[in-house]
Amino acid sequence: MSAHMAPSLTDQKIAERLIILNDRCVGIMTRIYNIKKACGDSKSKPSFLSEKTLEPCIKQIVRKFPNIDSKFVSAHKETLQNVRLDIMKSLSLYYYTFVDLLDLKDAIGELLNIMDALHMETVLDISISFELTKNYLDLITNYASLMIILSRVDDRKPVLGLFNIAHDLVNNQGDPSFPRLGPMIMDYENPLKKLHEEFNTHSKLVSAAVNSLLVLYPRRNMTAEQWRAAQMLSLVSTPNQLLNPALTDFLPCEYLSLDTLERWLIFGMVLAPQQLMQHQAREVFVQALNTGWCITLFRDEVLHHHAAIQSFFESRKELGKRASEVKDSYSQAVVDAWKLHRERRKFLRSALKELSLILTDQPGLLGPKILFVLMGLSFARDEVLWLLRHHDNLPQQKVKNGCKQEDLVDRHLPELLFHMEELRALVKKYCQVLQRYYVQYLSGYDAIALAQLLQNHHNLPEAESTILTAMCSDLSQLSVKQVEEGCAFDFAGLRLDWFRLQVYCTRAAVEGSNSNGIVLKERRELPTLLNQVVFHTKMIDNIDEVVLETSDLSIFCFFSKQFEDNFHMCLEFPAQNRYIIAFPLICSHMQSCTHSVCPEERYHIRERSLSVVNLFLEEMAKEAKNIITIICDEQCNLADKLLPKHSVRALFSGKKKEKKKKNEVEEQKPGHESYRHSREDLTTMDKLHMALTELCFAINYCSQVQVWEYTFAPREYLYQNIEQRFAKALVGMVMYNPETYEIAKPSELLVCVRSYMTVLQSIENYVHLDITRVFNNVLLQQTQQQDSHGEKTITALYNSWYSDVLLRRVSSGQIVYSKTQRAFVSLTSEAVQHFSAEEYSDVNEMRALAELIGPYGMRALNENLMFHISNQVLELKKLVVLNRDVLLSMRTNFDKPEQMKELFKKLQCVDNVLSRMQIIGAILGFRQLAREALNDVLEARIPFLISSIADFRHHVPNGDNMIEGIRTQLVAEMSSAAGFPCDVDPALVTSLRAQKSESPEEEFILTCLLMVFVAVSIPRLARSETTVYKPLYAAHANNSHCIAPAVNALFAALFTVCGRAQDIEERLKEFLALASSSLLRLGKENDKEVVRNRDATYILLHQVCYCLHPPASGVLLPTSSCIRCVTTYILLHQIVEESPFLTMDLLEACFPYALIRNAYHAVHRAGNRE
Repeated sequence: MSAHMAPSLTDQKIAERLIILNDRCVGIMTRIYNIKKACGDSKSKPSFLSEKTLEPCIKQIVRKFPNIDSKFVSAHKETLQNVRLDIMKSLSLYYYTFVDLLDLKDAIGELLNIMDALHMETVLDISISFELTKNYLDLITNYASLMIILSRVDDRKPVLGLFNIAHDLVNNQGDPSFPRLGPMIMDYENPLKKLHEEFNTHSKLVSAAVNSLLVLYPRRNMTAEQWRAAQMLSLVSTPNQLLNPALTDFLPCEYLSLDTLERWLIFGMVLAPQQLMQHQAREVFVQALNTGWCITLFRDEVLHHHAAIQSFFESRKELGKRASEVKDSYSQAVVDAWKLHRERRKFLRSALKELSLILTDQPGLLGPKILFVLMGLSFARDEVLWLLRHHDNLPQQKVKNGCKQEDLVDRHLPELLFHMEELRALVKKYCQVLQRYYVQYLSGYDAIALAQLLQNHHNLPEAESTILTAMCSDLSQLSVKQVEEGCAFDFAGLRLDWFRLQVYCTRAAVEGSNSNGIVLKERRELPTLLNQVVFHTKMIDNIDEVVLETSDLSIFCFFSKQFEDNFHMCLEFPAQNRYIIAFPLICSHMQSCTHSVCPEERYHIRERSLSVVNLFLEEMAKEAKNIITIICDEQCNLADKLLPKHSVRALFSGKKKEKKKKNEVEEQKPGHESYRHSREDLTTMDKLHMALTELCFAINYCSQVQVWEYTFAPREYLYQNIEQRFAKALVGMVMYNPETYEIAKPSELLVCVRSYMTVLQSIENYVHLDITRVFNNVLLQQTQQQDSHGEKTITALYNSWYSDVLLRRVSSGQIVYSKTQRAFVSLTSEAVQHFSAEEYSDVNEMRALAELIGPYGMRALNENLMFHISNQVLELKKLVVLNRDVLLSMRTNFDKPEQMKELFKKLQCVDNVLSRMQIIGAILGFRQLAREALNDVLEARIPFLISSIADFRHHVPNGDNMIEGIRTQLVAEMSSAAGFPCDVDPALVTSLRAQKSESPEEEFILTCLLMVFVAVSIPRLARSETTVYKPLYAAHANNSHCIAPAVNALFAALFTVCGRAQDIEERLKEFLALASSSLLRLGKENDKEVVRNRDATYILLHQVCYCLHPPASGVLLPTSSCIRCVTTYILLHQIVEESPFLTMDLLEACFPYALIRNAYHAVHRAGNRE
């Protein structure tokens, strides 16, 4: 017999076939699993299976299956003839999957028969021939699982029957595989019964393999108390052995999945139940049944094994007694199993945490103690798998005091998952440490020990001798230098040789002492050493695969609801927040659950994992953003309490403190929240800060998460959410109500923004995040009219409010522009117009506005103001055209009083012109306030740059050539952008030039006529009752004083647009002559209404002269700022003297100064009387 066996062992390729068939079995199981899921879902199942026209045919196929003969095909030929090709196309993938399964079944049966014939039960021992036994047990377990899943495919009969009929209609004969496929489908209607029958001839092999687990399983299936007593996974329990390598005689069995062991035992006992006649086998079998009420078949497919086994045992007389034991085991499992696993998870959380902390501090310990890491990962993975499948598959039969749904909810599961991920990351990070350690171990110990063992074995067969000699040679040639040089190691051949050697040793085990071969059971030191060598080689070239084998959690892909529920539960549980990053990291495992035999599912799993990791990171960032928002809002409230507006209430309550009742609670002052009575009492803010710290730890834990070919950055998710929230918060804090026109004061908004920014800046203490980048992006967008999402910004809202609310009420007479107060002042009560103008336009508010929207925002505000001025100018030009002939006559006859009087009566819309000039002046006054505020802010922020711009202004040469003109224009634009005043406003010039439609000559004539129109219309103000001068504000009640800056800025800009910038001085002299002669004629008027407001009108004329050119310093000193009348002449003399266009002599020549002086005396006396 041995003579014939020797060649058969090598020629049959048992090791290679076991590896290939196991992989093929998993691949076919993947395809059958997907067919089952597709047929079970009405949306994804083949459409033919749901068509009503085919329903009678399908029912007959199911009833007669597999007896589908030619008569049946002929009977349904008309129904299926038109769709036969479509049926073949749609069902071909399903059908040929079943054909592949049939081929796989044949291949597995052939291999099992060969192994039986070779009496390989003599070497099937998990502790000795680990690879051989493990692959054999995997094969029979996967095969049994495959057949059970096959029996669960709902539409397997219609799929096979329809395809076979369509094949017959197309090819005039059925598919050649169908005669064997049909009976196979029918045989596995009761899968356990058929599997038992099928494996009855292989019972020796199954029994031998399963019996080798009887010693291993009880040693592995320990309670948490036993683990603690044995100090399992503890590195510090024996500190004197800390550097010693962790070794056992069952090295590969130590990190073998307990879940896999239970599957092997349960399926093995069912396939060969005669083992249960042994007492030890029964005890181990019952122990395996007690650990749960369902086992994994594939992915989320499970078998409620108690019911299935009980039913199978009851159908066989010799196993009837065992059925009651299974029933009792079910009751015990339902009552106690969840408690056992709960305690295990609790132990593993602390054990893995301790491992992680020690190895993070001393990664060099990974070398000798890597076995502890792999054991911990394997134990934890088993507990996670148990929890997932049992949570979704509750006990089918209720038992008193049994497990409930809530008993299977573990709020601390994220902590266990996190420590698993932490250990995985450590192993991958320090893989070179492992390589260096085990390269030295293999060459310095294993090679020498193997060589010594070989010396004790003489006359070995050629195959065994060749394998062992090659192993010894390969190991002895290893060196640390190979690791340092980055050489690629590959010991796959060595491991396969050891697998083959386990097969070859069958001959010696069968022949016993008559053979020269190695009997592994008698020479245990050799398999123990070689198992150790295999483990050490995996630590060098296959560490990723070992880590995947022990800690793969891709199963979460198929328990997606639980996955998301656990994530959200962790998000809502602050104590577990720091471990939430484990969920996105687990998404990177999902690629490993795909199989090359089923490539079509890769796309769906890929999309699912990518969408889930994106969802998780987004939810984490949103939760952190929400916490930050609450903290920011609280800080804004605290900052608001410190605003000056709240001090009045405190002062008022202090004065009436004595009158308060004893029981009345005193209002808490700002800062009260900082007092602590006990560090144990946590406030809401304390809890929020703690939650934020924990969540930020998770977000900051890893810089990137690699899922398939995509890289996700958790910090970027937080950055984007903070940026979006900050932008929305800024706009929200403006509190603009377009219905009531309410809006926050810029100074109060600035306080809130600074509080918000302070909180955001503190985020850098928790996360490696560049908050400055957030500020730069968001605040820069807020200086534009729209942000990157097309939403309104602070600039847009304040721009709208100041131009559409404040300035409109200025034109309606409710508000006046005061130079002395550098603000717009309300003349009516706050109750009438809902706000006080000075509270939104004084120096502090305008500076705050400049701080908020910056130079870009102020430029946008400026452009909007210029747009409104341009519209007013257009209307003024229309009025000039309407009165063109009269104005031309008045311009040439201004020195003829009687004729001028008659011409003035012909003018139309005089009040309209004055009103529009007042509006323009008010807009320019507001712009002056904004410009000064911007200049103040920039001087504080960028003093050196501002000083450089000021230097340019003072030293730029003035010339007539083109180059110097362009240079002057550029400097003017730069100065205006920095808040400096200019002789000719460049922004106004640009705006007016954009609307110019006439020829330059025509524009010049219209401008001159407009100048005449305004000049001769000024006396009309004397007829208005609202032309009352307010000495307190240095302003007219109807804002007539705003005509002065309007005349100055508008005509200078208009003449510049016409290309007559050099004529500005002459034209303004003309304006002064026209206005002064008109006012002098006003002195001869006897109309009481005119006389009453004459003094105020004289002052207006003086202000026009004053505004025609401000002092070089750029500061407009209001004419009524001097309290004593005697200083008025000095102030006016200085202003006129510094004007480049007009002089005091010119004013004195046109208009007696005594009138101006007397006018001031009159209005101030009237003001004092009021």
